[in-house]
Amino acid sequence: MSRLQSTFENLRAEGRAAFVTFVTAGDPDQKTAQDLLNGLPAAGADIIELGMPFTDPSADGPAIDKAAQRALASGASMDRTLELVAAFRKDGHETPIVLMGYFNPIYAYGIDRFVTDAEAAGVDGLIVVDLPPEEDEELRLPANAHGIDLIRLATPTSDDTRLETIVNGASGFIYYVAVAGVTGGKSATADDIGAAVKRIKAHTDLPVAVGFGIKTPEQAKAVAHVADGAVVGSAIVSMIENGLDAIGKPEAGLVKKILGFVNALASGVHAAQK
Repeated sequence: MSRLQSTFENLRAEGRAAFVTFVTAGDPDQKTAQDLLNGLPAAGADIIELGMPFTDPSADGPAIDKAAQRALASGASMDRTLELVAAFRKDGHETPIVLMGYFNPIYAYGIDRFVTDAEAAGVDGLIVVDLPPEEDEELRLPANAHGIDLIRLATPTSDDTRLETIVNGASGFIYYVAVAGVTGGKSATADDIGAAVKRIKAHTDLPVAVGFGIKTPEQAKAVAHVADGAVVGSAIVSMIENGLDAIGKPEAGLVKKILGFVNALASGVHAAQK
């Protein structure tokens, strides 16, 4: 059983949803990113999405876009992203890690090389936002062969016919993008999310995690009542940006401050008994 499967099964037995965090690899620098990544499990993260920095993140709003640019400016690369994961595993952490981003960096790295190196580092899943189901076989099949799930995205505009295509071949979980638009935008209501999750679950037994627009512990708790996971990304990434000095260096105590915010979000999710 994969780490993602066992995590969702264990949480289901506890009667609660997963708290999923997103941070960008190498933001604002490799050391800070490593310290933050290593601290997320103790702060309450059940699953970690780690952004693969890319020059043109078309689905992301300003916060995550700027995080990617900061990471690239500090020397981030696919090799260094995988080094973060490998060091996380070497530190003894078993929390699932899902790499999230765009196909171009994977393609440039080489698909076979990428899935081999990702497995060796300890990656559990991939979310590739610009790779539709009809075109993901060249990555999905090699990834699955290396024990890595390819997680598909569903949106408010995904009708029942489209959902059948989305879930066919998906693994790990389904990521429901709760609002139309880019990351960090407006939030959907819990009622709308609940109805969408119910509709997705009519097509699959996979867990459904919900992201885009969750910024507070209260919002995270509301989503956790109706979904299998609540994803918070832009709110965390924005706190990193706000904790940098005039030359882009992290201020003293930044990692501790961010982990405190993560813990507050996690408390909201973990309080939402299902």
